[in-house]
Parts: sequence; C-alpha cells; structure tokens
Amino acid sequence: MDEIVRQAMAKWPNVPHCFGWLRLDARGGWRMRDERAQHLDLPGERIAHPALLAFIERNYANDEAGRWYFQNGPQRVYVDLELMPYIVRTQPCADGGIELVLHTGRRMESIDAAWLDEQGRLYLSDGERAGALDDRDMPQMLGALKVDGKADEDALLRWLEGSSGNGAALRLEHAGKTIDVQRLDSNELTRHFGFVAMPRQD
Repeated sequence: MDEIVRQAMAKWPNVPHCFGWLRLDARGGWRMRDERAQHLDLPGERIAHPALLAFIERNYANDEAGRWYFQNGPQRVYVDLELMPYIVRTQPCADGGIELVLHTGRRMESIDAAWLDEQGRLYLSDGERAGALDDRDMPQMLGALKVDGKADEDALLRWLEGSSGNGAALRLEHAGKTIDVQRLDSNELTRHFGFVAMPRQD
C-alpha cells in the first residue's frame, strides 16, 4: 500500500466506504461503473490510464469478511468481482517455459493447487493467492494439462465430461512440478475460495 494512502487513512479515518462503482472483469480489466451502468447492470467503462491502473493495483486488498477493495486515499472502494479476486495471465520465459502473472503484475511464485470447472476454466493457487486463468491464455496452458501423462485435448474433454473412466487422472505440469487438477463447480467459487463477489453496504 502506498505511504500517501496510509497517511490519508490516518488523517481521515471515518470516510464512508464506496460500493458498486468499481468492477474487476473476468479478464482482469478494471471498470468504472457510474450510476447509469449500475442501474442498467452494465459492465462499465474500462479504465485505461496506466498511472491510475498502477495506483489501483498497488492498493488492492481484502478485508476479514472476504470483500476486496481499492484503498483510494482515506476511502475504501469495494470491488465487484465478475469472476475471481485475481486473474492469471501467461507470459513467455527466456527458457521457453511459461510464467504465470496476476493481473496486478505480481508473479505467482509456485503453483500448489489447480482446479478445472465444468466450462473448462482453469484456477490456480500459489498458497497465498488464487486466481482464474484469463480465458485468452488457455491455449498456452493446454500442453501442460495431461490426462494420464499425455497432452490430449480429446482426453481432456472426456475428463471434463466425466466420461474418461474412474481411473483417469488430470495433472498440471508447470515449472518442474506436477499438480493434481481437481474438479470445481463454477457456482461454488465464492464459497470455495472464501470471497464476496458483490460487496454491499450492510
């Protein structure tokens, strides 16, 4: 968190929180939602200003209730989450491998758990943080998803459909580690990962 933000919080500790005005979309885009966008349930205008994006991402955090927010000076601006608190993107490495980076720009250091939902969306955890892979980056990860040791898209589809047989195992191979991939119901994301998708004032 920026030091100037800490100072503002100390100077004005009782500024009311803000709800409904900021959204993180399923591809890691920040969207500003004015009253019209909120009223019509529109996604909102995508924020493109580099300095503002960097400021939001440096001051992005969560509270004890699992609500995510951007600390804008003395005010908490709570974030509506279209999918997950973090969106994961791929980035090529010099050695030909794939690096995983959060939408905030921070690297995922060491993947320790992976899940695939019924729609084929991949979720990853590095112990401290869990996020959903940007759907545009799934082609780069397909080769790392192996059913019984083989990268086979047809076998992966059968695994997703539950028709690959009881013994078929899906694993993710990344950065020298092999991780068992678990099934996940996309309707259970908030419960499974412990976050609030749409924080609202009590």
